[in-house]
Amino acid sequence: MEQTLTSAAAEQWAIGIFVLAVLGLCCFMILASWLLGGRSQGREKTLPFESGIVGAGEPRQKFSVKFYLVAMLFVIFDIEAVYLFAWAVSLPESGWIGFWAAAVFIFILLAGLLYDSRTGALDWAPVRRRPLNSTHT
Repeated sequence: MEQTLTSAAAEQWAIGIFVLAVLGLCCFMILASWLLGGRSQGREKTLPFESGIVGAGEPRQKFSVKFYLVAMLFVIFDIEAVYLFAWAVSLPESGWIGFWAAAVFIFILLAGLLYDSRTGALDWAPVRRRPLNSTHT
């Protein structure tokens, strides 16, 4: 009984020392960054800066519906890739029935992709209009 108490106490001390070391390291890093960090002020310091690009425009910018449509199509075809990967792994067990089921699945997805491309769901660029007073016929 005594031995188990001392080994449990030793484990608790080890965890306590680890937690104290982590807290000490965090405090040291915060203090070092405060002491060594720059103190410059200016208008540029208050501007938001993301990914190396200074922001331009309104933060509440409206996006086109096509952006969300293409995002949903990406998710759908990404999930399709996951299903096809799982099918490819289980192909030896599924046999010809699994092969033809996957072929029908791929055909339905290709038909959907063809429909999306025909309706213009995948067109990002706006349609160019010809000038009204064009000399070209």
